[in-house]
Formats: sequence, structure tokens, C-alpha cells
Amino acid sequence: MHITKDLVAASATPLVLGILAEGESYGYAILKQVNELSGGQLEWTDGLLYPLLHRLERLGHVESFWETPSGGRRRKYYRITEQGRAELVEQRRQWAAVVDALRGVWSNAQSPGAPAFGAGL
Repeated sequence: MHITKDLVAASATPLVLGILAEGESYGYAILKQVNELSGGQLEWTDGLLYPLLHRLERLGHVESFWETPSGGRRRKYYRITEQGRAELVEQRRQWAAVVDALRGVWSNAQSPGAPAFGAGL
């Protein structure tokens, strides 16, 4: 299944903030976690993630720091800020409203006597 760019873009901020709310992480690990959480349906690229992380940092939702794990190479880690946690709460509220609206539309479209979903398209 192909997920449109619009939906990927709309879901990117709450996904990253949600991942970072669980603990600090670095770019490659975030990419891997998004892929795992979506069952391989979302395959983000560096070109999507890093501009988003930089924007979230400019907005004060995340902060970054460099660290070298023992035996590893130097990596830039990101962590959510208190402002980012507040934004995540707001994002969850907004997404819940969208999901509820979609459920309502889809359940109405599948009720007896209603035209089949997508009919007439």
C-alpha cells in the first residue's frame, strides 16, 4: 500500500514527538522505529526526518546534543522538551478529532441502504 505524501507529512510531527516522549534517540533509530511501528508501511528518508527535527528544534519542541556511545561513533541525539510534550498533547487531541470524524463517515458509508464506499467515483 502506498501512503500519500500529504498523510505522511501530516503524521510526521506527532510520530516523532511520540517516539521522543518515550526517550531520547538519534536519526537512524527514529527512522527504524517509524518503519517498525507502521509495519513497514511508512518508509521515511533522511530528507523527511532531518528537516522535521530541525524545525521541531527551532520551535523549541525538541533539543539536541552530541554523544559518543562507548565503542560507537559520535551521534546527534534528540529529546523532547516540556514545550514539545505540550505540543504532543495538542497533536493527540487534534488527531483524535480527525479519527473520530473518519470513523463516523466510514461507518455511515457502510450502513445498510447507504451507497458503497467510493461508489460513483
